[in-house]
Amino acid sequence: MSPDVTITVREAGPGTSCELTGDQVAALVAVPDLVRLTPAPGGRWNVRGNQKVGLIRLPTRSGGAIHLRLRPKLGIRDLLFLLSYSSTDPWHPEPVTAATADDLLPALADLLARTARRTLEAGVLHGYREVEEELLLVRGSIHTTAQLRRTGLPLPISVRYDDHTPDIPENRILLTALHLAAYLPGVPGQTCLTLRHLADRLPGVRRLHLGAPLPTWTPTRLNSRYAPALRLAELLLSGRSIRQEGGAPTPADGFLLDLPRVFERFVTVTLGEALARHGIRCVPQEGHRLDEAGLASIRPDLVLHRGGRPVSVMDAKYTSLEVKASREHLYQLLAYCTALGITHGHLVYAATTPGTAPVDHVIRRSSVTITAHALNLNEPPAGLLAQTAGLAARAAAAAA
Repeated sequence: MSPDVTITVREAGPGTSCELTGDQVAALVAVPDLVRLTPAPGGRWNVRGNQKVGLIRLPTRSGGAIHLRLRPKLGIRDLLFLLSYSSTDPWHPEPVTAATADDLLPALADLLARTARRTLEAGVLHGYREVEEELLLVRGSIHTTAQLRRTGLPLPISVRYDDHTPDIPENRILLTALHLAAYLPGVPGQTCLTLRHLADRLPGVRRLHLGAPLPTWTPTRLNSRYAPALRLAELLLSGRSIRQEGGAPTPADGFLLDLPRVFERFVTVTLGEALARHGIRCVPQEGHRLDEAGLASIRPDLVLHRGGRPVSVMDAKYTSLEVKASREHLYQLLAYCTALGITHGHLVYAATTPGTAPVDHVIRRSSVTITAHALNLNEPPAGLLAQTAGLAARAAAAAA
């Protein structure tokens, strides 16, 4: 049995040089796009990040495990603000405490503990659930069809009734996330105690099976106080699966975030809201055909509509805009504009260098104009939202 090894890698940068066995290399490459491996001098391996953050435990065939820590290039406060837009109903995170300001998992666990405590202070939410069972006494109404199928004694009686119970989707999601957060690596002991105490306040609620789809819940007036905690709980639980080479998503021991998707979601939500104020409707991931036969399809991040027709297109890129836009990205936007028959397209890049003052980069070819924008993610929330509002105003003016 080989010993466990811990590898700490930043999301971007030159990577970490380390000694790895064949089994350890196989465990790392079994998960596509998790990290980038290249041989290094002296029989070592260079492990580089690949735009993912979190911590994950990868078992090896020899019985050991790799504890892979993927650290973000963004500050935890800035990353949490982006994550607050990762759901259909953006939530507003509380300030990160000083004790967890440098590590993502402890920060998320502490945030969940504080949010769940405030949620449960007003009591545990109950709901009605239809139950069918066999009882010695009638409760609710007799399930006539099931009862008539019975032979012999008429007892027990098949009945159907509505049970007022705490075992509802909202509490099951919250309970499962509380248990998960209590065992995340690096979470302070006091936070773990708080999470377990909060879980104990949900008796009669069943935990979800790891890897199972999350149950759906509908925001209502009754569960509105649960919404911030549930959005955070869903975020934690959504990072529990990985995709092995050639297989379906499987439960993961740890937590993993794909930052390009996080950034794409942030751009989609914030620009969609800002452009609506200019009379433009945005449709995310709208499918179109690139060719007449429909064999090549496209799905831009955002298609902008005005007066019932597309007027522009946007695509988010979680990479820095250096001097000019990537050639591949320009080709992609040119294809989008051609397929949609529009004259303006926009690339939205992520700038993460402190003090950066992003400047739009305009490219004109024949009748198509593509503008590359950069959002400085190190700005405070108000400043970042002001950047998106300015970008939306420029995009709306170009599409006029």
